[in-house]
Formats: sequence, C-alpha cells, structure tokens
Amino acid sequence: MPRSRTAEEILRRLVFLGGPSREGSAVHIEQVDARLPLFAEWPQWAHPLLVERLTQGGVERPWSHQVEAAELLHAGRHTILATGTASGKSAGYLLPALSRLLTDAEGSSGPAARRRSATVLYLAPTKALAADQARRLRELNLPLPPAVCLDGDTTGEERRWIREHGRFILSNPDMLHYSMLPDHRRWAGFLRRLSYVVVDECHGYRGVFGAHVSAVLRRLRRLCAHYGADPVFALASATTADPQATASRLTGLEVESVTQDGSPRGRMLFALWEPPLTDVRGELGAPTRRTAVAETATLLADLAGEQVRTVAFIRSRRGAELVSIMAKEHLERRGVDGRQVAAYRAGYLREDRRALEADLQSGRLTAVAATNALELGVDIAGLDAVVMAGYPGTRASLWQQAGRAGRTGQEALAVLVARDDPLDTYLVHHPEALFGKPVEATVFDPANPYVLWGHLCAAAAELPLRKDDLDLFGPGAHPLAEELGRSGWLRQRADAWYWTRPERAADLSDLRGSGAEPVRIIEADTGRLLGMADGASAAGAVHPGAVYLHQGESYLVRDLDLDESIALVEAKDPGYATYAREQSEVRILKEERAEDWNSHCRIAYGTVAVTSRVVGYLKRDSRTGQVLGEEQLELPEHTLTTRAVWWTVTPAGLEDALLAAPDIPGAAHAAEHASIGLLPLFADCDRWDLGGLSAAEHPDTGLATVFVHDGLQGGAGFAERGFAKARDWLAATRDAIAACECRTGCPSCVQSPKCGNRNEPLDKTGAIRLLEVLLTPS
Repeated sequence: MPRSRTAEEILRRLVFLGGPSREGSAVHIEQVDARLPLFAEWPQWAHPLLVERLTQGGVERPWSHQVEAAELLHAGRHTILATGTASGKSAGYLLPALSRLLTDAEGSSGPAARRRSATVLYLAPTKALAADQARRLRELNLPLPPAVCLDGDTTGEERRWIREHGRFILSNPDMLHYSMLPDHRRWAGFLRRLSYVVVDECHGYRGVFGAHVSAVLRRLRRLCAHYGADPVFALASATTADPQATASRLTGLEVESVTQDGSPRGRMLFALWEPPLTDVRGELGAPTRRTAVAETATLLADLAGEQVRTVAFIRSRRGAELVSIMAKEHLERRGVDGRQVAAYRAGYLREDRRALEADLQSGRLTAVAATNALELGVDIAGLDAVVMAGYPGTRASLWQQAGRAGRTGQEALAVLVARDDPLDTYLVHHPEALFGKPVEATVFDPANPYVLWGHLCAAAAELPLRKDDLDLFGPGAHPLAEELGRSGWLRQRADAWYWTRPERAADLSDLRGSGAEPVRIIEADTGRLLGMADGASAAGAVHPGAVYLHQGESYLVRDLDLDESIALVEAKDPGYATYAREQSEVRILKEERAEDWNSHCRIAYGTVAVTSRVVGYLKRDSRTGQVLGEEQLELPEHTLTTRAVWWTVTPAGLEDALLAAPDIPGAAHAAEHASIGLLPLFADCDRWDLGGLSAAEHPDTGLATVFVHDGLQGGAGFAERGFAKARDWLAATRDAIAACECRTGCPSCVQSPKCGNRNEPLDKTGAIRLLEVLLTPS
C-alpha cells in the first residue's frame, strides 16, 4: 500500500475486506491529533564527542524533555522521565551519564585513574531490553570500555572482567538481588564509584514484583553509602499517573519528574473493535463472540495483504505463534505469499530477533505477531498500524503498544480488538474510559511484610543491619526486625541484627513470585529443566493435564508433586488451552478501613486468609475458544494471607433489590465475577492477579457479602486501589452488566473463565439490582 494512504483509507479498506459481518465491528473511532516537536539546545556541559556521535546518529537537536531531564540529573537531582513511546527517553539519562564517563576518561590514565573513574548501572525488567540498550551504546563508538550486560548468561570469566573493568553495566533487578548485592565485597570498586543508577521501564515494577524491586534498590543504596557513594537515580517510564510519587515509592528518595513530551507524533486513528457473534454456544448456552486471537489474525492478514506495515500484540507466546500461523494461512488461501508475516516473542535467540527486526525495518516482512517483548523499548520504526488482541491491562501499556505505529511522523492506525470478557466489552462501549483520561498510577506496596522480611534478612547478611538502616525500609521494618529476631531468622547483638543461618539469605525472596518455593518443570523423557512455576500458583498453572507453553512448544503436564516441588511434562500439542477452576473460602483477619455507603450497605478493606483448592480445569479450543470438556482434580488446599475489599448488604437492602432468598447466591456471584473483571480498569493489574468469593450470608459478617482479593501473598495493592476507587469501579461494573446484549449472562458480562462452580448460579438481572442498591446514596 502506498505510504500516501491516510489512516481513514486504511481503516475503510480493512472494514471492506471483511464483508458485511465486519461493518459493525468498529464500535468507536477516536482521532488522536498530531503533535509538533519542541526542540531545545544541547547542554553546555554535554561532552562534545557525545554530541557529535548523537548528531551523526540522526539526533540533530534534542527534544525539550530530554534536555530538561539531563539538566536535572547533571545537577545531582534524582529524576523520573515519564513520556510517550518513541520519545527518546534514553537520551535524557545518557547525556549526563556518558558525559561524566568521557570526562573522567580524559582526566588521566593508569590504574589509579581507573579506580577513581565513575561507573553507571542500568537496570531493565528484561534481559532483551538490556541487550538492546547495550547494542545502541556500542553503536555510539565512544572511547570507553564497552557497555556490557550482566545477567544469568554471563560466564564467570566475563563477570571477572566486568568487575575489574566495567564502567557501564546493564543488568536487571534479579541479578542485583541474587548476585551483585550478596557478593558486594567483590563489587566494592564498582559500587564505590557508582555515579548513576538508571531504572528503565519502571512502570513495569508493579504489585509484588514492584515491592521486591523497591527493597532491592534500598539495599543497593545502603551498600553504596557503606562504600562512600551517593549515586543519582534516573528513572524512565511510560506515561503514568503521578510518576513522581511512584518513583519516590520505588527508590525511597525525593524525585523530580519530567512529563511534558517534546517529541513529535503523527496523527492517529484509534478503533475500538468488537468481533462478531458466532454460532458457537458457550457455558449455559450463552452466545460467544469470535475470539480476539482469531479476529486479530484475520485483521493482520488483511493489513499485510494491503502492504500496511503492522505489528499485532498478543498477550501470550502461544497466542503470538497462533496469530502468525493463522494469518499466513489466511493469506495463502487468497494466493498471497504468507512469508511476509512472522511471529516475534521472548524466547527466540538474540540473532533471530535481530533478523526479524531487520526484515521488518527493510520491508521484507510486512507484519509481525508479537508479545510485549516488542513493546518494551525495542526500536522498530516506520510502522503504519498496530492491532492489539485484547486490552493489555493498563492504559499505559495500551498507549505504549499503540505508539509503535507512526513513529516516523506518518499517519497511523491502532485497533484494539476486544476479548469476550467484561472489561474489554465495557471499554469498547465506553470509550471515555480510555480516551481523555490520565493513565494509571503504578500500584505496589513497599511495606508489604511478606516481601520485606526476606530483604531484611538479605540486608543483614550483606552487612549487619543497624537500627538506623531500618529507616531505609520504612516504619514497618523496625517491628518486623524484632519479629525476625524472636523467630530465629536474625540474631541481635548490641545495636545490630545479624544473619547467622547457613542458607543464602537472598534465596528467601523470589522477586517475580510469591516467596513460596518454586516448582521445577522437567521434561519427563529427557530430564531437561524447562522452567519454574511460582510455588503459590503452581496448582493452577501446572496441575496434571495442564497445557504448559515453553518457547513456542506445547507440553502436557503428566504429574505434579508439590512435596518435591516438581512438575513432569511431555512434549505434546493437544490443540487446546487449559483453564484451572478453583474453589475458595475467605476468612476476615483484620478490617482496616470501612465506609457506610447507605443504611443498607457497607464497604471495607483489610487482611483476609484465603483457603483455596484447584478442583478441575476446562479445555478450550485455541482458535475458537469453545469449551471442549472439563476434567476434575483432587489437589491439596493452599492458604494465602492477603488483602481484600468487600461489601455487604443487609436483609432490608436485599428486599429493596427485590431479591428473594433463592435469588441472592446467583446475584452476588454474578456481581463478584463482573467486579473482578472490571477492577483492572482502576488498578494496575490483570484479572488473573485477583480472586473473589460471594456468599448469601458470610460467617464473618452475617450478611450477603462479596469479596475481591489480591491473588498474591501479603497483597499487591490492587484491592486497596479498589477500595479507594470503589464507587467508580462498582458503577462501571453495574453499567457493564446492564449494557451487555445477552439475556441471562455470558463471558462478556458475568461469566468467569476460572470459576470453580462452573459459573453456577448466576443471576445477571439480580446482580444489576444488587449493585443499584449498593450505589444508591443514603
């Protein structure tokens, strides 16, 4: 397709190619206006050679936000740069950091000078992003030791060289936690000279992972101070609500924010797209829509056939592979070469990813089906369209993905294809929830005691933990250290806490999990270790019969031994995906906050114990989403202490809702499912990060009660955000149920893919009336 075609022409063509069934799919079209660039001058202190190399690379003049952030960092002020995709955030921290390294390199030579030379530590959430940044730094060809990656693939010999000679090290929080900080004495030279710490893509540090990373950064600050260093923290983020508060919570420091984006942007059309209904009937006979994966594959094929350079974002690796295969098949049925479509995801070799990027940039590839491995900073320019298979979970990620198109200033098209669930259905019919609203704040709790205890142990193992050190970790650290002393994890001597146990303290904390012992996933026939599953959620992820995906290959779980923390799998693609069903009980441990909304209804937030058990799983066709069968399981119970938000309705309120006793369980159950589905719109989470329970009369309240709880030990901040935004959240839940076209309830409103009770009973109309009573003012 000629580049001169406008976004409207591309969209009209896309609708035309789908025939009559596609005419009503574009439920809403939003125009995002173009933005002109706002330039600034290079800072006077910027090193001339660096400016020369950046200019040669195509940066003739920096944008305003790049210089604003660089000036703050150069002045020694901790700074977060939170601007849009492709806004060149890296220049904001590279200007001061590399200028410092170049100036030091010119000052003098010899071993003594090297010992005084500054160092820089760059942290990214993924190895792929760190490697991509290292490649860009090397392309500058500066007279400095090469920028090097320190990760799990780095050999012992390479680590020795990095410790002795590394000036700009690119790593990740996991490596910092497990290797560099516990081994800090060998890294003393690097830490003593540490001038800048870059925390890239920091909006990705949310929930329990964000709490872990905040503790790791505090441990880093403590060791730097021990060696006499006081590094400046530079944080880069996608656009997020209140980035200053987020960065301060993450680092424990006072942080300046730069949010005014000076980069240009082409005009964009943003289409909210609802796939058509199919003849397939789901649970309880409810109608189902064409799956987002299948619809995305067809759209990607149509765009590729029109020579529109496109990336389709799919949430899972399997989904990316499936969209690529289906798009190729669609093209080849029309007699078009399907080789112009490929998949791109994490798990590919670096060389394969670089080849795909080069083919896409050169035009040899027209379209790519990708996971968010392509969202996080990988540099692909010149795209005309982006298709997203389902809402990516946050408005920040939505704009991050959409921003991959139109990066060179041309008009672009973005299409959000709704999945058949309450949140996506609500969003396509309520565009005001996406457009013209600020993006979310990143939610995590750095004081989470279930996270913090392991890091206090790790800090004590690194250096004796004195009372003044505990202030770094917040007020909750002092009583927690006392408790660790009483329970034998730490030993107090004089004014400090010591780690005296034989095990490695760093191994107590799983940064990307719950802290429970991870389950090893082993290929039964070869004994090969394929991966690890979070111990707390293993029963739902790798239960017997589960389909497990690893680097694009499907495996079937033969056996799960929770006592030995081993899951045995065999290579097999059954052609379906599995969805665990859980049953749970919730017990209120402590009510921390509460509000009476009216004379009948009350909402509360606090700590709960959730006892759950995986009781079975569904098999769903990977292409159509149709339920193919259900299997029962008998697995042990698991108890989770977490945070929840819950609301109650009195018998008089139930009467006002016209709910007789037999109607209450179905109405509360439907409201629970829908509210779980809508909470991700108000908290930075996914519905799979949450759980819930409803009861016609809960034993702890004596009333009809609906719980929504965090699915992670100690909580992740999501339920707390639900309590803070409760009126908006539950009003959106009511509206989503009421607006759904179905008669008795469907996946788009009140059915849940992980319900342990087979989505029974559900009362759609009763849920609406129940929520109306809840939301009625006194």
